[in-house]
Amino acid sequence: MLELLLLAVCAGILISGLLAVCLNNLVAAMVSSGLAGLLASVTFLLLAAPDVAMAEAAIGSGLTTFIFIYALRHAGNGEREP
Repeated sequence: MLELLLLAVCAGILISGLLAVCLNNLVAAMVSSGLAGLLASVTFLLLAAPDVAMAEAAIGSGLTTFIFIYALRHAGNGEREP
């Protein structure tokens, strides 16, 4: 059962990573990237590494996503140049 759950979470990481690359809106891409980090922290939690999971959730997905979105808001409109 745990293997199926890990497989589903890892598939979610891959899908959100692909979305982060393919989306034209940079804010949506950064949110998708943050989702990949959050799903990675869930993976670490399922693999019995709660300290790594907390660090990934706090820094990897939370703080990094906030900093990127803050920088995008102050730098431009959040759309990629074609």
